[in-house]
Amino acid sequence: VHLACPGKQDPEQPYDSHFAMKYEHLTLLVIMERHIPQAEFTFLSACHAAVGDEETPDEVIHLAAGLQFSGFKSVVGTLWEVDDAVTKHVVEAFYGYMFGDLKKGGVVDYTRAALNCATHAVKKKVPLEQRMVVVHIGV
Repeated sequence: VHLACPGKQDPEQPYDSHFAMKYEHLTLLVIMERHIPQAEFTFLSACHAAVGDEETPDEVIHLAAGLQFSGFKSVVGTLWEVDDAVTKHVVEAFYGYMFGDLKKGGVVDYTRAALNCATHAVKKKVPLEQRMVVVHIGV
């Protein structure tokens, strides 16, 4: 799953944190109530998708953690606001590394190694503060 939309944290009611879809909000509660047995990977290209509350950063369920609790084994999210025009380079490089070995009979790599390779590959195009905003959670 790749979500490229605004994300909104709700530190008071974490399950009301949501992704702003075109016609309605997709809340963490709705996602967590679904049975998603094949949930392997999600890329959250949404601002603040992996940030908790400033006062209690280790206690709030952020969007990325909520998706991991829902069963996604591997989640890529952002720590703060992202510039879509710049971040697209990281996303393109990530998917290039993620699917790169398939042509050689390999497997999909949605681990932190793919993200690490992607952020290094775009360091001439993407400023450091936009490369380090993207984090990997999970396996």
